[in-house]
Amino acid sequence: MKRLKSFFAKMYLTLIFVFLYAPIVTLIVFSFNDGKGSRWDGFSMRWYEELFQSEIIMEALGNTLMIALISALVATVIGTVTCIGISALRGVPKSIYMALNNIPLLNSDLVTGLSLMLVFITIGMTRGYSTILIAHITFNIPYVILSVMPKLRQCNRYTYEAAVDLGATPVRAFMKVVFPELIPGITSGFMLAFTMSLDDFIITHFTKGSGINTLSTLIYSEVRKGIKPTMNALSTILFVSVLILLIITNILPKRREQLREQGELEERGPKKKRILAVAAAAVVVLACVGGWQMSQNPYPNGQVKVFNWGEYIDESLITQFEEEYGIEVVYDTYDTNEAMYPKVMSDPTMYDVVCPSEYMIEKMIQNGLLQEINWDLIPNAVNIGEVYMESCTSFDPGNKYCVPYTFGTVGILYNTTMIEEGDVIDSWDVLWDETYANNIIMQDSVRDAFMISLKRLGYSVNETDPEALEEAKEQLQIQSKLNKAYAVDEVRDKMINGAAALGVIYSGEYLYCKDENPDLAYVVPKEGSNVWYDAWVITSGAQNVENAHKWIDFLCEADVALKNFEYIWYGTPNAAAQEMIDEEILNDKGAFPDEELIKNCEIYLYLGAEIEDLYYELWKEVK
Repeated sequence: MKRLKSFFAKMYLTLIFVFLYAPIVTLIVFSFNDGKGSRWDGFSMRWYEELFQSEIIMEALGNTLMIALISALVATVIGTVTCIGISALRGVPKSIYMALNNIPLLNSDLVTGLSLMLVFITIGMTRGYSTILIAHITFNIPYVILSVMPKLRQCNRYTYEAAVDLGATPVRAFMKVVFPELIPGITSGFMLAFTMSLDDFIITHFTKGSGINTLSTLIYSEVRKGIKPTMNALSTILFVSVLILLIITNILPKRREQLREQGELEERGPKKKRILAVAAAAVVVLACVGGWQMSQNPYPNGQVKVFNWGEYIDESLITQFEEEYGIEVVYDTYDTNEAMYPKVMSDPTMYDVVCPSEYMIEKMIQNGLLQEINWDLIPNAVNIGEVYMESCTSFDPGNKYCVPYTFGTVGILYNTTMIEEGDVIDSWDVLWDETYANNIIMQDSVRDAFMISLKRLGYSVNETDPEALEEAKEQLQIQSKLNKAYAVDEVRDKMINGAAALGVIYSGEYLYCKDENPDLAYVVPKEGSNVWYDAWVITSGAQNVENAHKWIDFLCEADVALKNFEYIWYGTPNAAAQEMIDEEILNDKGAFPDEELIKNCEIYLYLGAEIEDLYYELWKEVK
């Protein structure tokens, strides 16, 4: 019986650790995968090489570590001093202060981040590096107090008083008697603060300004296109670094104990102090050199503040633009139109040029957040195909506010080896075909899902009639029973790995998927679909208007647009660049729909808050 209990206890612990570490092991393994997806394509170090070549990732990593280190240090000092002050109180005042300290710990990060953002806006403080630091310090202080207070309670105050009575000054008595007892709590508080800051997303998201990214905000902004394997490599490095740190911190105390027993600890003390002094001096020198370098201005023509989707440009083009024009690109990213809009609305001066989608451009025009394009400053705009410019007039009448950047459609990606013999995939009806039950991945998007149902029923993608929307909802409820899953970016990887026969996907992902799995094909159903555009616009509060025009003009150059297309694989409306694209790709309607197909599709329009709410309410009933 005891053996059986022991066996189940070991099995339980084993399962717990497998559950905890299997995802990490998977991540580490696929950081060495030669392919882009979650299918093993051979061993390679390519993602580690790309990681260290990516200026955006390296900058985000540097910001993350520096913010975490500084905020943890400052919070540890403030928290420790505050803790000492609170411990000197007695009775009700002490209880009140401890209760006030515990409230932020129980409070939602969302509330903390939002309230700090409102404070910064109210006092007129420009959001940036400093506001993130202040927010992280504020966030971390209660955790430090929580870590130090138990150690402070364990201290014997009579020892301190005895030291004072023997002639020690209060400061010396504290440093020699009390402080050594607090070191474990202070260390724990610092490590906890560092970890909390390193991992934070919500507070950073609300308090960061333009051009400042941490790893959490950068990764989140890449959700639309999927996380690149370079993040697997970075995560592996961070995990191994933490693991080594944990091993060292567990070994060092034992080593110190051995040295103490051998009588060697005191002899090594002065040497250790000299090493620390040299290290501190090196840090000061590096800081001075870094400060001097930052004071030098390699961009004589100012800057341009760009707000774009995550993973939506070839990073080398940013460097190329800076070198050619002498203009610094302050680059920031977002993951959805809905995340971008409130930032621009709250402060239109935060960014100069933004890349929203069609319906959001219409909304921004209506709310006065954009200024008209000066086409004389964008001579390369002649490279944009007329059919695309004309298509954009449906949400930008007269082509006054935007310059098309990418375009595409919503369609069906299907695995040719998993389709029933004789079946022709050319209609949305196939998503309602019971033959493919539990073999369909549907887009987890209210507008895209309703678009499919509405077009299948013969309605417009911008339908506002409640009865038509109710009918579309009922059809989606029937269709939902056939789905294997609802997904957004996961559609790509699931289809590459053969997890389903059919998946609704954006055409921009099609070429990527086909490159990874040649058995995949893409079709825009005959009933029609959504044709979408992402376009560059200039905000009404832009502070670098001329440079914003130069940025847009640069991206309209034929060779630049071609290079960008070959990186992001989203269709380019640049007709001059299209002439240089391989004919096989250019003739693929999945990547470049022809004029007839585009005319059979519709662009999403902004339907107003009331109709949008109705869509979301009906979508809840479907889900």
